[in-house]
Amino acid sequence: MDPREQEEYRALRATIRERGTARVRVFVAGIAAWAALTIAIAALASPPVATLMPLLVLAAAFEGVFALHVGVERVGRYIQVFFEEERGGWEHVAMAFGRPRGAASTDALFAVPFLLAALFNVAPALIAQPTGPELVFVGGAHALFVARLVVARMAASKQRAIDLARFQELRKQDAR
Repeated sequence: MDPREQEEYRALRATIRERGTARVRVFVAGIAAWAALTIAIAALASPPVATLMPLLVLAAAFEGVFALHVGVERVGRYIQVFFEEERGGWEHVAMAFGRPRGAASTDALFAVPFLLAALFNVAPALIAQPTGPELVFVGGAHALFVARLVVARMAASKQRAIDLARFQELRKQDAR
């Protein structure tokens, strides 16, 4: 690698490290803000529609985590194609390693805690004894968030292969 490429590589690896750390911070801060709002709404016996505010905070935190995850994965595939293609390296090995059977795994999107938080978020609305229309409206908003979690998780599971193929295609175009 020439000095410019070496500097770019270092900057990209730093980006991965910093965004990975930021993802956890966004998750923790988002869950803390959501919990505080949910407790306040339950304590104040607010109307069922009030549960939409903590749901919005929860959704915003999830979107932040998702955006950081997508960015980190995309930078990783870029490194894999443009810096490791001939000689291999961390990104190649990490992708090939995958998730061995029986090995511990993590959820980069924190989908299960977000799902549990969404379910807990409905509790204050149910305590307030919602009317039918309120239940449909509030329940529908929560169902949309759960659907977003599922769709994002499915997209994230395919992202590495899609990004890898696209970067390889771009590299071939540059070689022409």
